[in-house]
Amino acid sequence: MADLGNFVQKALFLGVGIADYAAEKAGLKLQELRKNAEKLAEEMVKRGEMNMDEARKFVDDIMQQAQQKTFNKESQNQNNQANEPRMIEIVDDDDSNSQSQNSKNDDSQDSDENIDVLRQQVESLQEELHRLKID
Repeated sequence: MADLGNFVQKALFLGVGIADYAAEKAGLKLQELRKNAEKLAEEMVKRGEMNMDEARKFVDDIMQQAQQKTFNKESQNQNNQANEPRMIEIVDDDDSNSQSQNSKNDDSQDSDENIDVLRQQVESLQEELHRLKID
């Protein structure tokens, strides 16, 4: 039972971490976009192609369009994700070493051997689940 709680906790932390990382990356991209748009607007003002008010409006419009595109993509992703459950795999350090070794072996084996390996893994997981239910 403690393993299940640990699993849920790890899944929650993973979700929060991914959300934070995505928000941070989006914020950095928007800051970079604003700097580039301001540089472009300054160049156009220097050339006399627009005045300062038009430059501010230009930068604001670009930022608004970028934020709307980001919002639209997020809402589309949420709609797509609402239709299907998302698979989450949490791997401990010990498991990652064995999985990397398995992946090297899987590359050299044919598909029948891969199926046998997967069946054995499923059986061992089922046995462990049964053992945990009994405890």
